[in-house]
Amino acid sequence: MWIALGINVGLLVAEAIGGIITGSLALLADAGHLLSDAGAIVLALIAARLATLPAAGRRTFGYQRSEVLAALVNGLTLVVISIVIAVAAFGRFGDPPEIDGWGVLALGLAGLAGNVAATLVLARGQREDINLEGVLRHSVADALGSVGVVVAGAVVLLGGSPVVDPIVGLLIAVLILASSWRLIKEPVDVLMEAAPAGLDVDGVGAAICEEEGVRSVHDLHVWTVTAGFGAIAAHVVVAQGSDRDLIRRRLELLLRERFGIEHTTLQMEEEADQGLLRVENAPGA
Repeated sequence: MWIALGINVGLLVAEAIGGIITGSLALLADAGHLLSDAGAIVLALIAARLATLPAAGRRTFGYQRSEVLAALVNGLTLVVISIVIAVAAFGRFGDPPEIDGWGVLALGLAGLAGNVAATLVLARGQREDINLEGVLRHSVADALGSVGVVVAGAVVLLGGSPVVDPIVGLLIAVLILASSWRLIKEPVDVLMEAAPAGLDVDGVGAAICEEEGVRSVHDLHVWTVTAGFGAIAAHVVVAQGSDRDLIRRRLELLLRERFGIEHTTLQMEEEADQGLLRVENAPGA
């Protein structure tokens, strides 16, 4: 991310100055996205550092969700930037200004090369990390935005209408908006204590009840602490006289190997303790 930050800052300065000199909204739109990228990377680096701090006091999980919050802020920032660019693009359709095609093309090609390099560097990281994935999506959107800038410059040089510039700016805004979806959805799911993506909660409850000696499960809760860190808590009712500790250890192994959940809190109860009817996977019962 440090390498990507250096590339983005250099491109940001070049495209911002170039956009003002050439009068290109496409360049200014791409520069705006680069500005959000630089901020996103700085935020991601801070969040990654916070996530390594140990648990202490009231923060029993430490600061691991700082990366989730950083990804959410990045997603919301992308939405704001896309709206600002779209408003500016619509304002130019009626009277598109003349732009310097050669300058736009040259800066677009430079931006494309830099964004591709940054994307390749980021793609080597751990993609399951939503924090890093957020920065990578910024970078990919920037690379595609640079393609649009190159197209705008080429069209103007070939004698096309300068209206292509606000059109490209609007397309970049749509691209930025689309790239924000996952960065908003996944952090909101985590903050709302949703189960890990792709995990079948009903299947988890059924698998627990299928274990030998288990009679039922209730108060089953599965949630995500942060990306890649799922947790489960449940009350498991076992047959009278069963070895509770042995069943618990078997269930922990089952949850880890079949569902990838390593943080488990299972309260074992004998059937006679509760007199409960068998209820397979009744979250919140």
